[in-house]
Amino acid sequence: MGPMRAACRFVRGLAEEGKLGMVSRVEALLYGSLALTGVGHGSDRAILLGLAGNEPATVEPDVMAQTLAAIRAEHSIKLHGEQRVEFDEARDLHLLRDQLTPPGAVRTHPNGMRMRAFDAAGAVLDERTYFSIGGGFIVEDGETEDRVTAASRPVPFPFHHADELLQMARANELTIPDLMLENECALASAAADEAGVDCVDWVRGGILKIWHVMAACVDHGIASEGELPGGLKLKRRARHLAARLAERMREEPRDPLLPLDWLTAWAMAVNEENAAGGRVVTAPTNGAAGVIPAVAHYYMRLKSDADEDGLVRFFLASAAIGLLYKENASISGAEVGCQGEVGVACSMAAAGLVAALGGSDAQIEHAAEVAMEHNLGMTCDPIAGLVQIPCIERNAMGAAKAVLAARLALNEEGEHRVSLDQVIRTMYQTGLDMQSRYKETSLGGLALNVIAC
Repeated sequence: MGPMRAACRFVRGLAEEGKLGMVSRVEALLYGSLALTGVGHGSDRAILLGLAGNEPATVEPDVMAQTLAAIRAEHSIKLHGEQRVEFDEARDLHLLRDQLTPPGAVRTHPNGMRMRAFDAAGAVLDERTYFSIGGGFIVEDGETEDRVTAASRPVPFPFHHADELLQMARANELTIPDLMLENECALASAAADEAGVDCVDWVRGGILKIWHVMAACVDHGIASEGELPGGLKLKRRARHLAARLAERMREEPRDPLLPLDWLTAWAMAVNEENAAGGRVVTAPTNGAAGVIPAVAHYYMRLKSDADEDGLVRFFLASAAIGLLYKENASISGAEVGCQGEVGVACSMAAAGLVAALGGSDAQIEHAAEVAMEHNLGMTCDPIAGLVQIPCIERNAMGAAKAVLAARLALNEEGEHRVSLDQVIRTMYQTGLDMQSRYKETSLGGLALNVIAC
């Protein structure tokens, strides 16, 4: 997502500055982890789609393959959908695996990329350096993250730490979901007014739209079968697993672990869709996209008193926790390992489930803390750079941990020795101390010890 958004932003900027019609050639250079796992993560394809003017949220999965095939067959690309230029991947797209960051960049991050545009004489028209910092967020070199951090925007209840969030909610007699709803309404008020819709209804509608995309992703993942692309020859398992579970529900309806098995099927369905290039919701990243939908399904399908109000609380509380990690640590596997992806998703989902089930703010914070505490130190070592092994099963394990953390928190009063703020700081410090070979480079761990072909 990051590379696609960066490439799209680059060509959109050329168009806005009146330079697009002068472009004769473009060049994209990927560095560090982005280069090492770029092909496996689809970064090369994302760059091409972004240069063609596509955004991740709106590009249709069925159209992506056609667009890529045309670019590669014709050795040309229509920048921003307007300016046709020659494009040769071997010449114009470089995966610089031996360079950690773009030369001369102010910022240091293992997911760096540089875009260049040239005129007919070969002179550089424009050059931009971007960093993909996790979850589809991008930062141009030299700009601050305030541009992409929602907690920094004007809202009635700004918070930067979990303790501050709890105190603010208590002082204003709000729950965490209610406080987040107030903030979201403030951010969406202009759009809601323009549409003539009550702001609360507007926000709820946006949340439910996200849920419907997640639900469709689960359904499509369970309905699909075959081999995942990429060379590992890994077969989809969610469809077979769901069919087997349907049989077991008839044969052993009193099996107490059936909900856990369904949780596994839902999580794997989403991440098989991600591995196949289908549409997923980044929550908080694509590699960790299965955890939150699986736990939301657990609530909606397996809890007798589940309703849309509970679902909205689920997503609002999850978002609050996600903001804390985004602002105080990282959600980039290339920066802090998979603890920043599946670990954060697990923490978000645990908090959301407690909120959906009517737990207190203290229990929400407790569940988020427990979930991350038991993901600390988790590496990111995808075999062959593909988001398949161990990523697909890891989402299922993250969903199970989230449910367990929520149940543990709900069975206690909320008091605990380790705070969420402390565990977030610990996660970030652990990630910084982790050797780079274990942070989405495919140079260590399973990626090194398992033969990919």
